[in-house]
Amino acid sequence: MARLNTPNRNELDEDQQVVYEAIASGPRGEVVGPLGVWLHRAALADKAQQLGQYCRYDSSLEPRLSELAILVTARIWDAGFEWDSHEPPARAAGLADNIINALAKDKEPDFDRADESVVYRVSRRLNIDRKLSDELYQEAEQLLGKERLVDLIGVLGYYALISMTIKAFEVDPINA
Repeated sequence: MARLNTPNRNELDEDQQVVYEAIASGPRGEVVGPLGVWLHRAALADKAQQLGQYCRYDSSLEPRLSELAILVTARIWDAGFEWDSHEPPARAAGLADNIINALAKDKEPDFDRADESVVYRVSRRLNIDRKLSDELYQEAEQLLGKERLVDLIGVLGYYALISMTIKAFEVDPINA
């Protein structure tokens, strides 16, 4: 059981109701998990859901790469809710089964695509080491370009926030 659940919709104040409607009427379609926890602070929920909207749906990264970064982050943090929420979209975005299966086991996948390999390595190094070597940075910038690299770092930061929220408030995995 989560430490802090989504507030009861009937008990939301005006600010919370506005944010709830913005989330529920968007591509997510519902207010659950970390978004529900953040709803206890409407201003945080509003800003975070806007950032999440950009990172997940509007960034320059194709969904295959952003979902890869999200799954890597979810596995490192052992954030079950995040993993369960993003495994189906990762498959739908074209991330290969062998990659998803390796990530599920916290193993390094065999990559056929250079962009996936660099996204994986950047995601691991930033989440684990908290830095990128000059060589990895240069490779990522060369393969992804500046705009997509900036978006990748934004995705990683947002999903680290998601992961921290999941872990701190013990947000239950979807399929638990």
